[in-house]
Amino acid sequence: MEVLLEKSSPTLASLKITLTKEDYQPKVDKTIKDYSKRVNLKGFRPGKVPSHVIQRMYGKSILVDEVNNILSNAVSTYIRENKLQVVGDPVPDRDKAAEVNWDTPSSFEFSYDLGIASDFEANLSELPAIKRYAINVDDAELTKTVDSLRERFADSIHPEVSEAGDMVFGELTQGEFTTRTAIPTKQVKEEAAAKFNGVKKGDVVTFDIKDTFTDESAIAHVTGKKKDDVAELSGDYTLTVEDVTRSAPAALTQEFFDKVLGPGQVENEEQFNEKVLEIIKSNYERETEALLRRDIENALLDSISIELPEEFLKDWLERTNEGKFTREQIDEQFGDFAKSLKLSLIKNKIADQSEVKVEYPEILAFTREMVKGQFGIYGDDESMRETIDRVAQGYLADKERDNYTSVFNQVFDNKVLEVIRGQVSTDEQTVEVSEFEKLAKGEVEAEA
Repeated sequence: MEVLLEKSSPTLASLKITLTKEDYQPKVDKTIKDYSKRVNLKGFRPGKVPSHVIQRMYGKSILVDEVNNILSNAVSTYIRENKLQVVGDPVPDRDKAAEVNWDTPSSFEFSYDLGIASDFEANLSELPAIKRYAINVDDAELTKTVDSLRERFADSIHPEVSEAGDMVFGELTQGEFTTRTAIPTKQVKEEAAAKFNGVKKGDVVTFDIKDTFTDESAIAHVTGKKKDDVAELSGDYTLTVEDVTRSAPAALTQEFFDKVLGPGQVENEEQFNEKVLEIIKSNYERETEALLRRDIENALLDSISIELPEEFLKDWLERTNEGKFTREQIDEQFGDFAKSLKLSLIKNKIADQSEVKVEYPEILAFTREMVKGQFGIYGDDESMRETIDRVAQGYLADKERDNYTSVFNQVFDNKVLEVIRGQVSTDEQTVEVSEFEKLAKGEVEAEA
């Protein structure tokens, strides 16, 4: 077998493969022999079908399959061993393939068009200093977070007299119609709110069903009617109040601390605040890391020049997406695609230079932390670990969504980022939360 690369430009090449009979015939003969042992044909004992019969019936299709397998392996092996920066997929020359005479096999010639990224060096020492931000987390931020947690874990109380925002329960009637319901006062129009404020158990409230609520969904909820039927309702309804409920911020009790952080993590308000402050700082640390990642990636793209075969890639995208995108859409989005592709090439080269590898325990550990974040689990309660591990393993096993590959790529990116951070200098700057939020959105530039 002969494999020859012919470059027509820095980003385009042809891979020509010549096969002789000695390359494919042994594989064809072996497959025919295997067929003769497995195929059941009328008139022959099982496993005793003569090879010449198999050759006559299946020889051509076996030949085609074996040659295609050899070609596929030859192309991938050549690309891997010669470390070609191939982008997109190799495209077989259809005209060349159509010339092959499968009926009188001897030597075969095939050709594949390749798109290749231009050569480049990933010299991290030449990158400029990257800004890295530390966020000043003050008492106001702590208070804001604790208040938010108290609202999230709010308690329901039953005050004697209602206020704005309460839920008023009771029996709703109009003529023969009667139902037990709840009036969400947050959905009552401002001009009608006074009727539902200051009421208590046993009070009777009369209101016009059309003029009381902010939208038809609220009317449907209160009456139990379908939304499509609400238009038919009119006139005064009467509510006999039976109860009032109010959502009150959770008290700073041990029960609240355990709900937020897990049982036994803290014992008093001071420890709770310290723990929450750690979590706030950790969350902002992740955000600063995300911004640092973005800035590092932009610096890589700005500092490392890579030429791509644009038309080849556009043709490939149009062909592989099978009509899902028009050529115009591909042209519009190609800039983002090219940026992502270049970044992937750069990271892969850095990973290769630094021998970066990703192991399963790292993938599982990353997924565990992701699961904890999704469920709002701040502590490390031992009783939850088994559940978290089970959820994480199930997530990674979901082949339909290809979650394993997604997490692998994230862990790989993190490890490559660590390599880069170890070789580039950073310019440390401390900013307030509001300033950082603007920076993250790209609204302002930090002062040098």
